[in-house]
Amino acid sequence: MNVLIIEDEAKTAKELKGMIQRLDDALTVVDIIPSVKAAIQWLQKNPPPQLILSDIQLADGLSFEIFRAVDTGCPVIFCTAFDEYAIQAFETVGIDYLLKPVDEDKLAGSLRKYERMKQFLGGKTADPRLATLMTQLQPVYKSGLLVFRNEKIIPVKTADIAFIYSAGGLVTLYTKGNHTYTTREVLDELELQLDPKLFFRANRQFLINRNNLLMAEHYFNRRLVVKLDVNPPERIVVSKIKAPELLAWMEG
Repeated sequence: MNVLIIEDEAKTAKELKGMIQRLDDALTVVDIIPSVKAAIQWLQKNPPPQLILSDIQLADGLSFEIFRAVDTGCPVIFCTAFDEYAIQAFETVGIDYLLKPVDEDKLAGSLRKYERMKQFLGGKTADPRLATLMTQLQPVYKSGLLVFRNEKIIPVKTADIAFIYSAGGLVTLYTKGNHTYTTREVLDELELQLDPKLFFRANRQFLINRNNLLMAEHYFNRRLVVKLDVNPPERIVVSKIKAPELLAWMEG
């Protein structure tokens, strides 16, 4: 998931980036923007991120100007030294309001709030007409993938994939029979193509299949380690931010 930081204090921006990376290695800070003008230009030229962390008082104005100028369609966690902007923040695109210096546990709570909102918005709706429309718009997930071995192109059923592993620019599928195949697609693309009820994005390296999951064990700093019935090339560690999401997915 891509995160944009809008912050004019280099030290604070670096601290926020470090917290994000520690809390969930599936989060990628795509850029750090120091001003209103630069943020507007960046958002006009680039695909919108999934989440923004933004200071409010920037050198050339208030960050609210950014979200009036550009309809990003993504939520914002505001991080500021001032409490007088809270109402205005929630009237715009704000989903949380953190006072500086930002506490890592509070930022973790904000990220969990964002994940809950995503799950809620992707869930059921009370309006039957809208529910019907949403059903019609449900994505059709792939039941098979094309993979490569030597000069051969081989179809592999998604149900036969134990996990998908990304490292060193290479994405490899591991099947239940301990066969491995490479694919030209990146993990982010595969995550969108595969049924999230069956596959879970454990971290930046792994997509795992529910049917090959044995257990999850507690690990350092409230993280979890996932155990599969097919041995992975490295330990599958789930961040403390994604841990509740993993447990909910395991529960079904």
